[in-house]
Amino acid sequence: MYPTGPIPKPPSDDKRWRIVEATMRRNGFEPQALIESLHSVQQAMGYLDEPAMKWVAACLRVPLSKIQGVATFYHHFTLKPQGKHTCVVCLGTACYIKGSRQILESVQSQLGIQGGQTTADGRVSLLVARCIGACGLAPATVLDGQVLAKTDTDLLLKRLQSVTDGKAES
Repeated sequence: MYPTGPIPKPPSDDKRWRIVEATMRRNGFEPQALIESLHSVQQAMGYLDEPAMKWVAACLRVPLSKIQGVATFYHHFTLKPQGKHTCVVCLGTACYIKGSRQILESVQSQLGIQGGQTTADGRVSLLVARCIGACGLAPATVLDGQVLAKTDTDLLLKRLQSVTDGKAES
């Protein structure tokens, strides 16, 4: 069922909104398309901001409170712009036992931020995961989408320095 009346205008003239609108159109602007629509917004824009959530709510005829509930419940969604690089530290049981808490504390100290934050210069976002599903590689971290197995603090800090300085890691 399509929305009654015209489809609300996107938050801006950015052409990436067409991708999101196509996702909602493909799903008939049905409320069940909420998660897929939010994934589309995040993939296109990098994060979910309030104007985007309001627009999706209007298009799908879903209360904004439900959109915000879904966006904050699922860890995949982020409400703030992410840094150029992302570092994820797994705090799952296997990783925690093998020292991921100390790795996280060292990275926080080195970057001057806490888990879930981005450095002031926008270069690195530090994320914490409950489990990344790589328990046999514990302690595992993910740097820019690449899983680092049996990570130690020195290795991760060296890799972080390498990517933030723009040097390729050998």
